[in-house]
Amino acid sequence: MEFEGGKGSDFNLTLGSGQFIPGFEDQLIGAKAGDSRDVKVTFPTEYHAPDLAGKEAVFAVTVKEVKAPTDSKIDDALAQKLGMTDLSQLSERIRDQIKGDYARASRVHLKRRVLDALDAAHSFPLPPAMVESEFANIWAQVVDELKREGKTAEEEGGSEENLRAEYRRIAERRVRLGLVLGKIGEQNGITVAGDEVQRAILNRARQFPGQEQDVFKFYSQNQQAQAEIRAPIFEDKVVDFIAELAQITDKSVDKETLFHDPDDIPDSIKGDAA
Repeated sequence: MEFEGGKGSDFNLTLGSGQFIPGFEDQLIGAKAGDSRDVKVTFPTEYHAPDLAGKEAVFAVTVKEVKAPTDSKIDDALAQKLGMTDLSQLSERIRDQIKGDYARASRVHLKRRVLDALDAAHSFPLPPAMVESEFANIWAQVVDELKREGKTAEEEGGSEENLRAEYRRIAERRVRLGLVLGKIGEQNGITVAGDEVQRAILNRARQFPGQEQDVFKFYSQNQQAQAEIRAPIFEDKVVDFIAELAQITDKSVDKETLFHDPDDIPDSIKGDAA
C-alpha cells in the first residue's frame, strides 16, 4: 500500500548520514549500481505523520550510481568550489565549526550535571498518570528499537521485568525534572517565543529530505506536536538560566571524554568533565 511522500527519485544519499528512517541506510551497505533492494523499516513512534508512526514499511530501492570519496587538493580552488573566497576563509569556517562542536559537547555535560543536581535535590510524590504516560512513550520506543535490532528484552536487561523497572525509573526522573524545570521557569518568567518554535520546526523538517513541506504543515496544524517541539527549547532555556547563576569551573579533559556519552563515563572521570 503506497502512502503520501513515500516516493522519490534521483536522491543522493550518503550512507551514515542518518538522513532517513533508522535502519534504512544500513540495508544499502554493499549495494552496487543497478542493484534493487527491498528495504524494510519501522517508522519511529514519534514520526511526524501519525498514520505512519510505529508502522512497518517496505521501500523498493534501485541503486543508480555508487560514489566514493576521493582525495582533493586543499587550495583556493577547493575553497571556491565550496562557496568560499579562498583557502583562508575556508580554514576560518572550519575552525569555527570545530569550536562549535566542542562547545556543544561541553554543554551536553554541563546540562547533564545540572539535571542530575536538580533530580538529587528534589523528592516529592509524582502524578501517577504523568508517570504512566511517560513510561508508555518510552517503552514503545524501546520495543521498536529491540524489534529493529532483532533483540529481546531479556538480552538487554536480564528480563523484561528488569528492563521495565529501569525505564520506569527513567520515566519518573523525566516527570520529576519536567515539573521542577517548569516551576523554575514559571517563577523566573522564562518563556519560549513563537519564532523559536518556528526555527525548531524548520530544523526538524530538514531532517526529512523531500518531505519538508509535509513536515512543516504537520507541525503547523498540530498543537500537541508543537508542544513537543517547545518542551526541549524551554528545558534548555531553564538550564541556561541556572548555569548563569551557578559557579562553574572549567576543567580540561581529553577529546574522547568530551565527546563521550555522559551515561558511559566512569564516576571517577565525571568530576573532571564539567
